[in-house]
Amino acid sequence: MNNLTITHIKEAAQYILDKADSKPEIGLIMGSGLGVLGDYIEQAITINYKDIPHFPVSTVEGHAGELVIGTLSGKTVVLMRGRFHMYEGYEPALTAFPVRVMKELGVQKLVVTNAAGGINTAFASGNLMLIADHINMTGKNPLIGPNDDELGPRFPDMSEAYSKRLRKIAHEIAQEQQLALQEGVYAGLLGPSYETPAEIRMLRTLGADAVGMSTVAEVIAARHCGIEVVGISCISNMAAGILDQPLSHIEVMETTERVKSQFLALVSTLIAKI
Repeated sequence: MNNLTITHIKEAAQYILDKADSKPEIGLIMGSGLGVLGDYIEQAITINYKDIPHFPVSTVEGHAGELVIGTLSGKTVVLMRGRFHMYEGYEPALTAFPVRVMKELGVQKLVVTNAAGGINTAFASGNLMLIADHINMTGKNPLIGPNDDELGPRFPDMSEAYSKRLRKIAHEIAQEQQLALQEGVYAGLLGPSYETPAEIRMLRTLGADAVGMSTVAEVIAARHCGIEVVGISCISNMAAGILDQPLSHIEVMETTERVKSQFLALVSTLIAKI
């Protein structure tokens, strides 16, 4: 946990609970351009990250930097509009700190989303991909350092990082909505530079279907503390070398805007059914 302790977690959670009317049961982490889901939360209470004790601050375009608590699809949820990345200079334990706070708030299930580059050539920009598994290529882990047994075991099992049960529900919803939901392996890299074509060829050889700069530390921390996880990537662009064009964050934002309605329908129904 590095310099973060259970005391810090409890202080952050208590600050949030003092503002909220009820304890959330489901947590949501929204990636670049995907925080629009927060607009659909009813009886919403919004808290700026900078006001929460020990919380870092998001510095990336498309990440609003606020916590929203309220009702979505009949469930009490806590939603992060924007997340923290190691490329911003934060240690992995700090990028995963909000997940710890969610657990302290009462969250049992976590929906984690991201914008990702497509590696699988069968994918196209604008596809949604259910994350079946991940490859941690960051060289870092949020569990490095002394382990607090009150938070979770020293050596947590990661054989089912992304819940098979929740993935099955997501596929059933996609079928009902006639949505072509892909499924694949997400490779998490440190960033902030996009990958080279050679790195993309390497990742494809390793079995990755999509690549991004987030998610893995949050999911490791979630599984460490016993939260069930489902992950969805928005394939915002095809990765380097697949198409003969440069990559940009502007394209990421444009694509997430284009698939907004499909994303909202899938996630809001998923919340209702889990």
